[in-house]
Amino acid sequence: MDKYDIPKEIGEIVFGLLSPDYIRKISVVRIVTADTYDDDGYPIDGGLMDTRLGVIDPGLVCKTCGGRIGSCPGHFGHVELSKPIIHVGFAKDIYKILKAVCPHCGRVSLIETRREEYLKKMKKLEEDGGDKWTLVDEILKESAGRNTCPYCGEVKYNIRYSKPTTYYQVDRKGQRQIMPSEVREILEKIPDEDCPLLGINPRTARPEWMVLKVLPVPPVTVRPSITLDGGERSEDDLTHKLVDIIRINQRLEENVEGGAPNLIIEDLWDLLQYHINTYFDNEAPGIPPARHRSGRPLRTIAQRLKGKEGRFRHNLAGKRVNFSARTVISPDPCLSINEVGVPERIARELTVPEKVTKYNIDKVRKLIRNGPEKHPGVNYIVKKVRTRDGKEEDIKIKINDKNKEQLAEKIEEDMIIERHLMDGDIVLYNRQPSLHRMSIMAHRVKVLPYRTFRHNLCVCPPYNADFDGDEMNLHVPQHEEARAEAEVLMLVEKHIVSPRYGGPIIGAIHDFISGAYILTSSYFTKDEASILLRAAGIKEDLGEPDLIKNGVELYCGKNLFSRTLPKNLNLKYRAKVCKKCDECQEDCPYNAQVVIKNGVLIKGVIDKNGYGAEAGLILNTIVKEFGSEEARKFLDSATKMAIKSLMIKGFTTGIDDTDIPKDATEEIQRILDKSEEEVEEIIKSYEEGTLEPLPGRGLEESREAYIMQILGRARDDAGKVAEKYLGENNHAAVMARTGARGSLLNITLMVGCVGQQSVRGGRIFRGYRGRTLPHFEKGSLSAKSHGFVRSCYKTGLSPTEYFFHAMGGREGLVDQAVRTAQSGYMQRRLVNALQDLKTEYDGTVRDSKGLIVQFSYGEDCVDPSKADHGKPVDLDKIFDEVLSQE
Repeated sequence: MDKYDIPKEIGEIVFGLLSPDYIRKISVVRIVTADTYDDDGYPIDGGLMDTRLGVIDPGLVCKTCGGRIGSCPGHFGHVELSKPIIHVGFAKDIYKILKAVCPHCGRVSLIETRREEYLKKMKKLEEDGGDKWTLVDEILKESAGRNTCPYCGEVKYNIRYSKPTTYYQVDRKGQRQIMPSEVREILEKIPDEDCPLLGINPRTARPEWMVLKVLPVPPVTVRPSITLDGGERSEDDLTHKLVDIIRINQRLEENVEGGAPNLIIEDLWDLLQYHINTYFDNEAPGIPPARHRSGRPLRTIAQRLKGKEGRFRHNLAGKRVNFSARTVISPDPCLSINEVGVPERIARELTVPEKVTKYNIDKVRKLIRNGPEKHPGVNYIVKKVRTRDGKEEDIKIKINDKNKEQLAEKIEEDMIIERHLMDGDIVLYNRQPSLHRMSIMAHRVKVLPYRTFRHNLCVCPPYNADFDGDEMNLHVPQHEEARAEAEVLMLVEKHIVSPRYGGPIIGAIHDFISGAYILTSSYFTKDEASILLRAAGIKEDLGEPDLIKNGVELYCGKNLFSRTLPKNLNLKYRAKVCKKCDECQEDCPYNAQVVIKNGVLIKGVIDKNGYGAEAGLILNTIVKEFGSEEARKFLDSATKMAIKSLMIKGFTTGIDDTDIPKDATEEIQRILDKSEEEVEEIIKSYEEGTLEPLPGRGLEESREAYIMQILGRARDDAGKVAEKYLGENNHAAVMARTGARGSLLNITLMVGCVGQQSVRGGRIFRGYRGRTLPHFEKGSLSAKSHGFVRSCYKTGLSPTEYFFHAMGGREGLVDQAVRTAQSGYMQRRLVNALQDLKTEYDGTVRDSKGLIVQFSYGEDCVDPSKADHGKPVDLDKIFDEVLSQE
């Protein structure tokens, strides 16, 4: 049979409970003693390390299958419990069932007609593949509401549940604990025909199996012991727990047989229940966790399965891989957006398999002679050899300085070499957390010196990467199909437009934006213009100068930038620097009206709205009209030109950028004084009872709303004054206005006034004895005493202002940490809930069973990545194009 032939197809998977008989059937030994090893260090028969359960010592042979360590999978044993024990995982389900069934006859407390109705509904749900648990909850609720049994006429008593596994019968006389043996007796009475109403399939599970009479003991291979340096054995946590269970079980059995008082038996029974509870789940609510002598909680069954470090997420969903690397990242604006700079040391370690052919054999020989230490070289040669039984087998030969010459001569076609990573190889590049499609993209390798990965800054937004110590992962595809698939589907240029909102997520940031603004609003000498074109990789003549000033030939930055644009590009939009004047003039004084005609920038400046990440209209238009490769070429050349223009013109920001004249400072102080006076007037009218409340708010709420409004306006007005005096060419203001970094609010904080600090959306009121800080009068409602910071960062904050500022800042930090955790958890839940949904060729969204979830994807069948910022079509642009053609 071919190894890819599947003999049978899985139809369905059914989960059930282990019956006591089945546990005994799969068991190879009954465990009767808590001892593990004898004095000679051999496993004791009938103990927890019995060799019938499997072997973990090299010298031992399994008595069940005859296998040794590695070949023996391990076998189950069992413990016969002296008294029934509630399974802690089913405690809540048992409680719901006990409330729903009659304790005398075991029938579900539904009248016959309702019972038949529910059974029909249940059958239909199972046929349709629907969710039956909502119906089961409805049945349990209705059954629990009946006080008498409709079948035997007996009165049902109330049941109270106390976590984790205790039930009480409650009546007029008081309450009495229902022991696990009584619980099991009630569950045994439930007939098979009533089980489906409780959500139980009687063929695979019976309700009484939720109460344990036999405990399965896992194989030794599941809980191996380790040998310490001194030769002592350290047992697994599960073995420790099983030892406790067996000891208490033996004591309970001895006391029951010896006729001990009920009080002692019940105490031991409770202790056995505790040990079995913590054996299954050592973090169950209402149970103190079992601990080692050191105080460390035991890691029992539930802890091994659930959570981030559990079996599913850590071992099954999160495997480690070969051919991967991880290191710190650094910026490199000289690389293309498609490239990633890989340290030579990593390139020598990671390999790519390459088949030797007559076309590349000479190149391969040269690589082999370089060996594993010199880049580009070869680490291994893979050749096929025939074994004695006639099968072909691959053998790997490691190359070293001694054998490289000999192997280079002996290399033949059809052999495979594992060569170093070289320039142009396709690799996958990833930054965690991988929250969307663009968190992992394909790049082309560029081998560079030093020890960090490098990439173009335009690629930072999709990865959400910065260079304050972030690390990223690199994966090397090992087959031609994988490399082709990565190049066609995952290359960076294919993901410039985000599937989230149909705009560019890859684009210019920071220096690229301020550089483009400086470039398109300046003139350059002939030498400077030549340098700019060379930096952008444009091999064209400069042509005639745009201006001759004092005998110096000058070239307009707009025309230089136009060399990076596709020839037939036509676009009209407003730049980010637009002041949003009442009337947008054709000749905007701020150069904010951008007009591109046939690939020439006629008017305006380029900023974030031009080619910035998330907002870049030029970039968006090029991708959609000229293709992603053209967009990549534009981005590569335009960003390099922008950076070089910054180097030519100079662009720095320092403390001088926050200098404003004395007149401006005085004007800001007058604004702040006036606002404080207005606040005092509000407080006075509140105290006199003349304050007019806002609609739907009390007096106190209205007072705070008025004060927040006044102080917020004061800060904004101070910012406007600062902006007016800072001027158009202030570098800090240029960064804010072009969208390169920060906002005018940041400049306001530096130059004008920090403003009101808020905690929980209002002014700061928390403090002791009627005041926020000891520096203010008791009961004071003034702006200063409740978090208004008059100072700016340049002058520095007073001690009281600093305390208030720290309060607001701390709330921000806590809020951010909480939000990150919540959004991460929500992402995981959504991924798990939606992972089986897919869009079919008919436009419907269906799950794994083929059931329709949405008749039309997104209700409009529009792919967001092909849309235009949420709209299927940009009608304004189409109208402009049609009108211009006319």
